Amino acid sequence: MAEEAKWYVVHTYSGYENKVADSIVNAVENRQLHHLITDVKIPTEMVVEIKDDGQKVEKEQKLFPSYVFVKMIMTDDSWYVVRNIRGVTGFVGPGSKPVPLTEAEIDRFQVENRQITTNYAVGDSVEVTGGYLEGFVGVVDAIDTEKQLTRVTVSMMGKDVTVELALNEVKPLE
Repeated sequence: MAEEAKWYVVHTYSGYENKVADSIVNAVENRQLHHLITDVKIPTEMVVEIKDDGQKVEKEQKLFPSYVFVKMIMTDDSWYVVRNIRGVTGFVGPGSKPVPLTEAEIDRFQVENRQITTNYAVGDSVEVTGGYLEGFVGVVDAIDTEKQLTRVTVSMMGKDVTVELALNEVKPLE
């Protein structure tokens, strides 16, 4: 099949996210549908919770309660399998038509961990190409590919100023 799998959002009953995700994975295994349903995710983040006694506890929290993300090729078979999992209330989309996520939504919702590389490194001199410091030259102090930010020290009016910029707002000096 030449069609590429896309990410779809499945709405579930509250608290059923893990059961639904596990059931989809099991259905894919049992029915040999690996070629149609390629991935299932529940985006989460780690949060620090402070208890009444002041103790800090790190805990995993769902970013989108009641939703499961499924990467699949939409066919009658794949739609039927996911739609009929216990706890699924339907796909996100107008009426009964599931709508795949756009590339921007995939990035914003952190559904896929994409490897980001830069053509500069810590210690390199770079030119700022965006924002209010456009045209300034600075030195890279840190690169955070997860948050897609870089920290650059720029000399302004004789003082060093450290700023955080998007990875694509700087380019290496040639």
